[in-house]
Parts: sequence; structure tokens; C-alpha cells
Amino acid sequence: MGGTELSFVHEAFDTNWVAPLGPNVTGFEEDIENYLGHDVHVAALSSGTGAIHLGLKLLGVSEGDEVLCQSFTFSASANPITYLGAKPVFIDSESETWNMSPKLLEEAIIQRISSGNKPKAIVTVHLYGMPYKVEEIHAIANDYGIPVLEDSAEALGSTYGSRPCGTFGDIAILSFNGNKIITTSGGGALVSKTKEYRDKAIFLATQARDKAVHYQHSEIGHNYRMSNVLAGIGRGQMQVLDDRVVARRNNYRFYTEQLREFDEITFLDEPYGMFSNRWLSCILTPSYEVREKIRVALEHENIESRPLWKPMHLQPVYENEVSFSDGTSEDLFNRGLCLPSGSNLLEQDLERIIKTIKIALS
Repeated sequence: MGGTELSFVHEAFDTNWVAPLGPNVTGFEEDIENYLGHDVHVAALSSGTGAIHLGLKLLGVSEGDEVLCQSFTFSASANPITYLGAKPVFIDSESETWNMSPKLLEEAIIQRISSGNKPKAIVTVHLYGMPYKVEEIHAIANDYGIPVLEDSAEALGSTYGSRPCGTFGDIAILSFNGNKIITTSGGGALVSKTKEYRDKAIFLATQARDKAVHYQHSEIGHNYRMSNVLAGIGRGQMQVLDDRVVARRNNYRFYTEQLREFDEITFLDEPYGMFSNRWLSCILTPSYEVREKIRVALEHENIESRPLWKPMHLQPVYENEVSFSDGTSEDLFNRGLCLPSGSNLLEQDLERIIKTIKIALS
């Protein structure tokens, strides 16, 4: 916490605005809009997953449709596709950003169209805070007339060509879950280029209640709006977002400097024109065995680390879905490790982590 969050929370209690809606919700949405710029419109919601669900719904995804989705990601990027009765088609990554491969994306679009199943939307992800190849992905999407839902859950504070992540997709989403770069304990947001999408998202997020003096519903809605209390936490967090980005990038810099002597340990560099918030600092090892040697050594010291995301096309729940893979994400999963990356890590914490890794490697 940055220190000012409690003042907004106290204000919510003092004014008795505890339920969803209220001044903090409106203020938080405005804070995000001002931070992102580019005339975006924001709806504060209960989770990033809920934002993806509503975003896909706004893009017209329904039962039987196909949605192209990055495979190398957390399950929340893909699960909302199934909420709507649609089918995910998983696209593997490229090695420069670890995000969706433009080559495989276009290959998938051509193949699915030729089989009579033109995809209804594309879910792209800025993984671990690293922007995906925005220009290439969106050029392909535009060529085939397919809208993009930009999953920026891990990338608030990252930029592509100086433009903030979260402003590229027809619809974008943010997450304020407890592990994100800033948090409202639980929460998310839908970001739209149009006020119409934002207003419809709020309508659907508040049980799709029609304008009437009584309770009347012509559409199926959801209970996805953020509470005024949590939005108060978010308002305080927005004031320290830039500081959190600096802290995460300092963690990454420390790891790269300290592990430079080990040629077998590599990091994901920022491609030209990209700026990552370094939400998580990740390393690539030469093999699964080395990855596990480091992970287990850290675990023995009560230091948590975690393998990179297991690709969705390898998950039991999605093993029968269509995928376009060249083995990139599977290799990353086998060799990659996420190191402790919290914004509140002290220098002695980082030194203890590095000492453990160096002992394991030597």
C-alpha cells in the first residue's frame, strides 16, 4: 500500500458509500482514463476475468463461435470464451516477446476461414508485462476484419512505442488482483475506445436492468461492478503506480546484473520500442533439470518461485481444442522460472535469492 488508500476508504465509510457505485468508483475510472490517455473509456469491474467475459460479449461472441487466444497465458484469458459457449483456438508464441506469434495467427485465420469457421475475435496478451507485437498483430486482425480484445492484466504501466498498453484493442482489460502491479485486493476494468461499449459494459455488469421504475430485464446480465470501498483502494494505488513500475524494473535489473556471470541463464530483453513494467522477473535455463534445481533450492530456503505459464493447449481441460503450435511455449514452460518480483522486496531479500541461485548453479 502506498499510504493514501485509507483516506479514500474512510471517505467511503464516512459517507456510507459501501455498496457498488459511488464517488470512488467514478474517481477510479477517471484516474485510469487520465493515466492511459488516448480518449479511452473505463468501467471498473469486480475482476479482470469478468472484464474479458463482458468484452467478448460486447464483440458479439456467442455459442458456437471460435475465438483465437494466446496459448501461453493464465487460464483467465481463455475461460471466459467457454462461458459464452464459444470455442477457443490456441495460438503459440514467438520467442522475442513470448507473446502471440503473428505468423501462426495468420496461419490459423486462413485455415479456420477455409474450413468455414471465421474467428469472431482475437484475445491477445501482454505476458509478464512485455507488450506483444502490436503493429503486426493488429495489421493481421484488420486485414481479416477480426476485432481484438487486448488482455493487459499484467501490463499496466507498460508501453509500446510510447503508447500505454491497454489502449490498442477494440476492447482491453486490466486486472487489480492481489498479485498485480497495483491492487484493489480484487478487481479489474474494461477499457474501450468508445463510450457505447463502456456504457453497455456497465449495463451488463449491473444485471442488465432496463430503464424502468420497476425491475425489468430484457437481457441476461451479470454482477460484475466494483465496490466503492475497493475502488477507494484503487485510487490510492494509482498514485504510486509509477513507483511500483520503478521497483519492479529495479528487481529485474538486479537479477540481470547478478546472474550475468552464468551464460546458461538468459532473460527476455525488451525489443526496440517496447517498455515492460517487468511485473514478473523471469529467467530461462538450459533445461528442465536446471530449472527444477533452482526452484527446489529456493523452495528449501522458503523462497517461492514458479515455472512459467503452462500453455493452455497442454492443459487437461483444453487438450481437445484446436491449436496452432510450433513448440515455443512448451519449451518456455519447461525451461523458464518466475523469480520473486514483489514491489516491497528489500535488498537483503534480493541478495538472499541470488545467493541461493548461485549456490544451486555452482
